[in-house]
Amino acid sequence: MAIEPPPCAWRFPPADVAGDDGLLALGADLEPGTLLAAYRAGIFPMPITGVPELAWFSPDPRGIVPLAEFAPGRSLRRAVRRFRVTADRAFDDVVAGCADPRRPGGWISPAIRAAYGRLHALGWAHSIEVWDADGTLAGGLYGVEIGGLFAAESKFHVRTDASKVALAALVERLRDAGGARLLDVQWTTPHLLALGARDVARADYLRRLRGALAAPPAF
Repeated sequence: MAIEPPPCAWRFPPADVAGDDGLLALGADLEPGTLLAAYRAGIFPMPITGVPELAWFSPDPRGIVPLAEFAPGRSLRRAVRRFRVTADRAFDDVVAGCADPRRPGGWISPAIRAAYGRLHALGWAHSIEVWDADGTLAGGLYGVEIGGLFAAESKFHVRTDASKVALAALVERLRDAGGARLLDVQWTTPHLLALGARDVARADYLRRLRGALAAPPAF
């Protein structure tokens, strides 16, 4: 069972007053209580290059993966059979893979890595690992789970299709748990859209969030 940390020391603006670019606020900190308060309110952190203060976002539209509509294609079903999948076996290694500075558009700083490591130690952040047959970490993803919300933060792969396999495994786990579930991917990309993600209006996202937070966790 996850451990509730000390409460957030900050007061965030309402999520629905964010600007056109989704930016809601600058400042605060990365303490566990701050992060949980933000996710519960539909907000997430994302550093901005060249800006010393931490940025907090609530984009409109918001990217989600509808669990009932996720249908892996034939190539992904074949890829699943090539790998072994686990959960919470190598959280730090997955975050390190996501934070690889050689990846384009990298945003995961040492401070972010440490913050989500603290959340993991408290039982709020989780990883899906995808392993090659020889035991090498081929890819994975990590995110934050609060009730029926899973806020997917980042994924990576060093073997073709490994991050897709991680997403498919996460969807299966969330589906199996039942109840109101919300798989949040923040912003959609062509890659995520091809995997079944779609955009929803911020108001719709916040409505779904309220229902999901009351569900029991899947991890």
